[in-house]
Amino acid sequence: MPGPPSGSRTKTSASLWHRSAKHGDPNELRQQLDGSELFSSFNRLDRFERAMVSPVTVVKSEGPKLVPFFKATCVYFVLWLPTSSPSWFSALIKCLPIFCLWVFLLAHGFSFLGAHSSARKILAGLIFSALGDAFLIWQEQGYFVHGLLMFAITHILYSSAFGMKPINARAGLVITAVSALCYLLLYPYLSGPFTYLVGVYVALIGFMGWRAIAGLQLANDLWTWTKLSACLGAVLFIVSDLTIAVNKFCFPVPHSRAIIMATYYAAQMLIALSAVECQDVEVSLKRT
Repeated sequence: MPGPPSGSRTKTSASLWHRSAKHGDPNELRQQLDGSELFSSFNRLDRFERAMVSPVTVVKSEGPKLVPFFKATCVYFVLWLPTSSPSWFSALIKCLPIFCLWVFLLAHGFSFLGAHSSARKILAGLIFSALGDAFLIWQEQGYFVHGLLMFAITHILYSSAFGMKPINARAGLVITAVSALCYLLLYPYLSGPFTYLVGVYVALIGFMGWRAIAGLQLANDLWTWTKLSACLGAVLFIVSDLTIAVNKFCFPVPHSRAIIMATYYAAQMLIALSAVECQDVEVSLKRT
């Protein structure tokens, strides 16, 4: 009688082998193995199909809830209020798209938020982001550090929402190298408390980016569109904040405000979208 299944077999298959071997029925063993492996294959295929949800299906499911966000973002860019005259109205217009993302998450129901800690953390991150946006309206009046602190808390919350599994050490090493390079670029232009404050902030946003990128496992069937959304959102957030830092501390960046706000709003939308357990998508899959 041949030996037990190799390491590539499932634990279930190995268990069936030993049980059938004990009773001396190799034919029954083969049938059970074929059935268990077929079930495992179908299970992996089902997970893969759910991960590879059509973008059209996602848009139909979540798009209507994001309409207020897109409208608020258009209002911000159409009004384009001057930053030289900060006011509570300009703060409201700047924060309005983030408020709409609060509504987007809340629209999925309190039971959804109660059942998913990652969604609650992302909602909390959006709240601190709005506070940071408001502080940065008055950054020339001495509130830049306050805004920096709010966004630092945001990145901690987002990192916690994305989780620590899988580790993906390679992505961590790449992000560490990129973060170190960015800080070395900024360092000659920093002075006083900003020398270490910016260093800590770069470390936090880099960590957040690592955790978002680590979750995107393109090499197998474990990735989902929500993880892809988190990854793209984190990258855009890093681009937005790096543009802010270079423009503020190093040299003027052409069209900096447009670059900063476009990437920032897109990043926040994608990160908010990553929190969604798309129940409507699952319903659509069951109907097909």
